[in-house]
Amino acid sequence: MKNELSAIQVDILIVGAGPAGLAAAIAAKKAGVDSLVVLEREENAGGILRQCIHNGFGLHRFKEELTGPEYAQRDIDTAHEMEIDVRTGVTVLSVTKDKTVTAISKKYGLQIFQAKAVVLAMGCRERPRGALAIPGTRCAGIYSAGTAQKFVNLEGFMPGRRVVILGSGDIGLIMARRMTLQGAKVLACVELMPFSSGLNRNIVQCLHDYNIPLYLSHTVTDIHGKERVTGVTVSKVDENRRPIPGTEIEFECDTLLLSVGLIPENELTIGAGVDISPATSGAVVDDTLQTSVPGIFACGNVLHVHDLVDFVSGESFKAGQAAADFVQGKARAGRLIPVKDGAGVRGAVPQQIRLDKGAEHAGVDIMFRPDRVYQNPYVVVTADGKPVFSQKKMIMAPGEMANITLNAKQLAACEDAQVIEVAISQEKPEC
Repeated sequence: MKNELSAIQVDILIVGAGPAGLAAAIAAKKAGVDSLVVLEREENAGGILRQCIHNGFGLHRFKEELTGPEYAQRDIDTAHEMEIDVRTGVTVLSVTKDKTVTAISKKYGLQIFQAKAVVLAMGCRERPRGALAIPGTRCAGIYSAGTAQKFVNLEGFMPGRRVVILGSGDIGLIMARRMTLQGAKVLACVELMPFSSGLNRNIVQCLHDYNIPLYLSHTVTDIHGKERVTGVTVSKVDENRRPIPGTEIEFECDTLLLSVGLIPENELTIGAGVDISPATSGAVVDDTLQTSVPGIFACGNVLHVHDLVDFVSGESFKAGQAAADFVQGKARAGRLIPVKDGAGVRGAVPQQIRLDKGAEHAGVDIMFRPDRVYQNPYVVVTADGKPVFSQKKMIMAPGEMANITLNAKQLAACEDAQVIEVAISQEKPEC
């Protein structure tokens, strides 16, 4: 006879025990859900924060400055105190539309969970060299910035001594400082775009403070070396991001770090039949962070890449509460109204707002990135072309997430709309 594996029944299953997954679990537990399991493929909870030993975390949430491990430990301790079932060393193989989750581990073997709600909190991964099509040999000494960070901070290995960094994402900027403090010489940080993709504070604290040059509108056009990197060629690019002949700069180095963007870890999301946004590469969600599949929620960097972990936690608390409401039969009713990216806006989240006409509305946060640098612009929200919200900003840049909040009155003005649009304008609208 065939021995079929029986499914383990749970109310909420959370995939990932990084800051997003832990926050969602804590919120769900506080909302009264006891049948709750968190699955984490690494041997320790905490996610990427475990290797982020620099400070700067927690200023918004805890009102004090913490390192990554300190921030993670607070949620790990809270989850332990609340007796939340966090299982590490467990790899989730699949999530289906009916919320069946298949997982495998050394400790538990093959398991099948049948959940009433699933929260996806798998985080993101770095874009690899293969996605960049850089000419040159496939020699040793080329690492993603996150891999180098893991080597230095967790495993005690130095990737190299003379370093060039391609891309100005926050991990790359932080590793410029970290490698310098460990005795390496960081020759340059090279950025394809005419602006940095990292936070301004990291440009100042990690590059300017250590006299590391930042080459904007430049890219690596060749990698030299057979067994190991011996140097790279950097060229200036034009407005179409094409290398300009005659602008080449040669750097003798033994290491090239890539900090060229993060991608939501969405294989499980796609496998569950969830709609994916081409702008964020994450799930399409409503303002409760529910995806296109009822009962499946997404939060944190698997939804869209955040600048600060404080915002990841805040968003994930909402997802955990919403998942609890779903299994407890308290899910909010109403019509879904699409949120569209307007001029200057890239990847607004949520992509839908659920409004029940005549009901009392809670405020809705909308996060997005501008498509370029703006000075003194207005963020404008329209409902079928009619302005319902405007807010002036001093400066906006792609490296920093923008966040606006629509209040109850503004949401009420959107109740009959067919589409809500978020845009950036240099002119003040009349609301």
